[in-house]
Amino acid sequence: MNAVLQTLVDEKIGPGERKRQFATDFCTLAGLKYGLMLRSRFDALKLALRCLHIEEGDSIGMSVLSPRFYAIAVKELGGKVKFGDINAATGCLAEAEARRLVEEGCKMIILHEPMGMIPLHEPYKDMGVPLIEDMTESLGSFLDADKPGIRGDIVLCAFEEEDMISSAGGSVIMTNSKDLRDSWTPLLEGVRSYVEMPDMNAALGIIQCATFSEQLEKRRTFYRLFQKSLLKTRHKVFGISALEYEVNGYGFAVLLDSKIEDVMKFATKYQVSSQKTFAGCAGADKSDDFDHFPNAIPAMLRCISFPLYPFISQSDNDMLVKVISHLP
Repeated sequence: MNAVLQTLVDEKIGPGERKRQFATDFCTLAGLKYGLMLRSRFDALKLALRCLHIEEGDSIGMSVLSPRFYAIAVKELGGKVKFGDINAATGCLAEAEARRLVEEGCKMIILHEPMGMIPLHEPYKDMGVPLIEDMTESLGSFLDADKPGIRGDIVLCAFEEEDMISSAGGSVIMTNSKDLRDSWTPLLEGVRSYVEMPDMNAALGIIQCATFSEQLEKRRTFYRLFQKSLLKTRHKVFGISALEYEVNGYGFAVLLDSKIEDVMKFATKYQVSSQKTFAGCAGADKSDDFDHFPNAIPAMLRCISFPLYPFISQSDNDMLVKVISHLP
């Protein structure tokens, strides 16, 4: 509140110094050199695609579970979408599938890291095409030296209401390549002031960067508690379940061994909100194509998410634990 008030007092609410400070602070947090704050995740993805020289008719590869706006951005720029299956252990695009997509003509890959997961032990090296990595949902997760942001030629992270850091909207585009950093400057000529993040939003982001480790630990505490509660059921946590994996607690997703409608009805009975984790995925119309997506389709059809955020009240937490431990 103080950060936003100070921005108002300074009478500089459009793109300015706070936007630059947020970019610097977040790049330090993410471990990358260069960053630019934009007004939306959609703007950031389209800029990344243009920096990597998408052309009319180019095929772009991605997981069938990727957000739908990935496909919309690609098609707006004249490209085509090709889908790959996930690694069942991580929920991310399988490296073997990424290589298959490249062999089939994809000019670049967009890597979605869903629900706090990262593609452990899959570096995607030497594929011969650029990789755009979206760490929006995986920021803060790691196992040893493996973490988000180390695979992409360009790395994106959004700051919407439900994200790990929220500036009430916006996204960053990052890279370690000076050439790629320099490439986005001419692409923004004439529109930069309309697509860059305003200082009002950046002020929120700066404060959350400073307290990120504290909020991250709160999320992890809730996630571990929910994970322990789930052990009392026949259902499984979505993605990586290894105890040594430090998940960020972006959300709590469960891969069900029963009908998703029955579980959602059960949660609603106790006034606990839930949603289909991949209801809006780019490949939603592939839900009957088991020959090509045997790992992704169970998640598409039977994965449910429960709310997880740093300020869950004790009463809400108690009810969530109760509901999760008794899922039918």
